[in-house]
Amino acid sequence: MTQTFLLLQFNSEGSSYSEVAEVLESVGFRTGEEGYEFVYDWGRQASVRETLELADRIQAALKGSRVSFRIESTEE
Repeated sequence: MTQTFLLLQFNSEGSSYSEVAEVLESVGFRTGEEGYEFVYDWGRQASVRETLELADRIQAALKGSRVSFRIESTEE
């Protein structure tokens, strides 16, 4: 199964953590563990294309928030 992990970098002039958390939860993320702030559990193996589309959705959801992000996906 694929899991996509999300790391965030906040700007003091941008959105608050709680606002960003609500946005990411609406995209399907949940609070992460093991050093990652959020995780998206696909429940199956996801393709590279699907992971890129998820990154596009994250970017659109965070637009204007002054939050940078990095994603990493793993297969279990």
